[in-house]
Amino acid sequence: QVQLVESGGGLVQAGDSLRLSCAASGRTFSSYAMGWFRQAPGKEREFVAAISWGGSSTYYIDSVKRRFTISTDDAENMVYLQMNSLKPEDTAVYYCAALRGLGYRALTSEVIVRDWDYWGQGTQVTVSS
Repeated sequence: QVQLVESGGGLVQAGDSLRLSCAASGRTFSSYAMGWFRQAPGKEREFVAAISWGGSSTYYIDSVKRRFTISTDDAENMVYLQMNSLKPEDTAVYYCAALRGLGYRALTSEVIVRDWDYWGQGTQVTVSS
């Protein structure tokens, strides 16, 4: 049984940094892409970033490029989202997700529209101005 458990959210001020963690268990994820999504109050869930676990290709939405970095720790089966220079508009519940089949492929905008296979429960990030 696949489990994705997020942690690391919290309340920070604009300009601060946070690192979100996602503990992945239940199978070998080398053939998967791993992603982070977010959902702000009153808005639809939005793709943020993804990484191909086997090949380390990454893909980001424009609004987080050069501020957020997604990475994996193969030994610990962890996925991270390092978020720097946080803005109030980054406030949302952040979700970790897994997508079969893209673990060794170069990621493209395709990841934004694909139906991801597994989801975590989310962790709240609040950025005050």
